[in-house]
Formats: sequence, structure tokens, C-alpha cells
Amino acid sequence: MSKKHRNSGIVYSTNPDFEYRDEQENIAETLPPSQQKLTIHLDKKQRKGKQVTLVTGFAGNADDLKDLGKILKSKCGVGGSVKDNEIIIQGDLREKVKQLLSNMNYGCKISG
Repeated sequence: MSKKHRNSGIVYSTNPDFEYRDEQENIAETLPPSQQKLTIHLDKKQRKGKQVTLVTGFAGNADDLKDLGKILKSKCGVGGSVKDNEIIIQGDLREKVKQLLSNMNYGCKISG
């Protein structure tokens, strides 16, 4: 039976000595909060006119980004999600998010 390995075009090999070597994924090392440069801005494009606060510029792995998103959503008391290396917070909460991130020693600024 053939198995397709992710990120490769190898489906099947007729070579009996073939050994698939999975390349080690480069797991992004999360920078300390003081070295992060996060950008906070308001967005309402393709959201049916509803405003969301976007936090971008996080340097690190996806699990740490999800944890930060979860903390921000719970502290703000609103919904949101983490997609495409961005934290999406429902509503215009730029000042509150900036204050929360600053208290957690993240470098952040509001743009737009």
C-alpha cells in the first residue's frame, strides 16, 4: 500500500531499498515577549462590515500563538480565532489589547 507523505510528491516507489526520510520540520522557536514586535490594527474587509482587531507579527510556533490568542480572547471577554498567523478578536478592542500585551511585556503598537 502506498502512503502519500505530506509535503512531498512521493506516492510509490518501485525501488525495494527505498526508505522515505521525513525531513525534520523547522519548528519555529518562539521569541521572548520582550523581543516580539506585534502590530494591532482594525479590519473590516470581507467581514460584512463587522470590525475585528487583528494582532499580527508574532514570531514563534503555532501552539504559543494559539495560547496567546486564547488569553486575549478571555481577558477581553469576546470571541475570536487564530488563523494565518494572526489573532482575530471580535470588535474594536485595539486599546485594551495593547494594554494587555504591554502588561505581558510584548512589544506592540497600534497601526492604522
